[in-house]
Amino acid sequence: MDNIRFLLIFSFGLLVFMLYQQWQIDYGPKPAVPAAVESAAATLKEDLPTVNGEAASAAANAPAQASAAAVASAPAATKTVRIKTDVLALEIDLVGGTIQNLDLLAYPVQQSNTIVDAARRLIGFEAETIDRSPVRLFNAAQDKYFIAQSGLISSPGSASAANHLTVFTSAQDSYTLQDGQDSLTVPLTWTDSNGLTVTKAFTFTRGSYEIKLAQKIDNASAQPWNGRQYSQLLRTPIKENSGSALAGGMRAYNGGVVYTEKEKYQKIDFDDMREEVLDASTKGGWAAFIQHYFASAWVPPAEQDNHFYTKWLQQDDRYVIGSYSPAVTVPANGSANLTASLYAGPKIQPVMEKVAKGLELTVDYSVLTFIGKPIYSLLNWIHSFTHNWGLAIIGVTFCIKLLMFPLTQASFRSMAKLRKVQPRLKELQERFADDRMRLNQEMMALYKKEQVNPLGGCLPLLLQIPVFMCLYWVLGETVEFRQAPFALWLQDLSVQDPFYILPLIMGVTMKIQQGLNPAPVDPVQAKVIKLFPIVFTIFFLFFPAGLVLYWVVNNTLSICQQMYITKQIEKAGLAS
Repeated sequence: MDNIRFLLIFSFGLLVFMLYQQWQIDYGPKPAVPAAVESAAATLKEDLPTVNGEAASAAANAPAQASAAAVASAPAATKTVRIKTDVLALEIDLVGGTIQNLDLLAYPVQQSNTIVDAARRLIGFEAETIDRSPVRLFNAAQDKYFIAQSGLISSPGSASAANHLTVFTSAQDSYTLQDGQDSLTVPLTWTDSNGLTVTKAFTFTRGSYEIKLAQKIDNASAQPWNGRQYSQLLRTPIKENSGSALAGGMRAYNGGVVYTEKEKYQKIDFDDMREEVLDASTKGGWAAFIQHYFASAWVPPAEQDNHFYTKWLQQDDRYVIGSYSPAVTVPANGSANLTASLYAGPKIQPVMEKVAKGLELTVDYSVLTFIGKPIYSLLNWIHSFTHNWGLAIIGVTFCIKLLMFPLTQASFRSMAKLRKVQPRLKELQERFADDRMRLNQEMMALYKKEQVNPLGGCLPLLLQIPVFMCLYWVLGETVEFRQAPFALWLQDLSVQDPFYILPLIMGVTMKIQQGLNPAPVDPVQAKVIKLFPIVFTIFFLFFPAGLVLYWVVNNTLSICQQMYITKQIEKAGLAS
């Protein structure tokens, strides 16, 4: 049948495209990383933002900052302040007040599967070694370097102020959010010899991944101070094989993102940063580096005009994305407060929506976002009642099936009628085996007489393809599914079934469903179609368990619906 042939070709083409993408990522040519040609001190100067020459001017008249840079390059002199809340554990380097080594306490790197461990012990193997340490988002290790910087850029003629190369002081070496305490503020202080004081305060809130930054500038000097606040992220690119692949072979996006009023959500990957610097101004907005399941974003005040930029630090192959504020003037014996927020945590959409407009778009559902967001909202709503993401998937499957019920009903009726006239089609094929044109004419006449649409089953199946692909991205990108248990051996819906039981059940349901459909008249097509359950079972072995669960439930519902309709058609035929 033409519709089955089309779906076969389309499905195989889609799978070949996915495999090609994966091959390109794993084995395709990679851009060469340039050798280090400058010193570490030069790197520190280079990662300062440039604001119409202001950064260069500030660096030129700031010997204290130069000495601070020297201190920053000497690991023995580095001092950090440790902070722990109920969801975060991190360090703040007193050189610049830079946030580093940030751990997400509620998100272990790996999680053990109790059923898999029991099965291994049963056959004489030891339990698999699991890395239960929390996911580290910001990291001071050179090969995984990722930090959050902030500071002030002095305008020409103004005294130099504290930037991310300046050494601050802290009253304590560590801070902990105590039981019953809703928030925690960590102040850092810097003062120059002329009376300019900067107090950089980080505020942490219980249960929150948002860190609020407030920089208070007290100008006790005889001259006004003019400058800007900046906030930026600096990182080494994530290596391709460092766990950023979704189950099944497709890849999550790792790179920069910026949100502006004009362009909205815009990806800026590392190659883009190499080729061209970002230079964009907007009201509000934010800049981020995102990765699979997690995001780090500096969010300046939404009511002010902000300028966003990127940089490529060639000597260490590091990348910078950030923003700076409009210039402010602090009069002599006056003060000013500058603020920003840093979100560093899981990409939980309802949480991120409250932090900044458009921040939830970092959960990347590819080109199918317009379908993915409603499906996620429905999953989230069902989960609020079931408190089990596997049951939420089953609930969504029922809802999608109900939504497509009129189409599938018509489709199954058409296929049931087609099955009924199958013997007559074979008779026509034998009679007109040598006359293809006459065979097609007689078949169309039979379809018209029996009111059978041979393409009636095509549309519902075609509609399932974008839904299937969208669910693939939703299950692979949504952090709530990461290490989310369903039942028994299915203790992580975001990865493949450890025992491959669900894919095998899926293959069985596909074979049963195939038996309910009319076989193609062409014997070659019939043989190819029989291989379908085997081929798809092999591919589904590597898909997320949550996605296979959806397909098993969908197939089961389709079988029940199709069996009922087939019996109704057969009864009607006997009655007539």
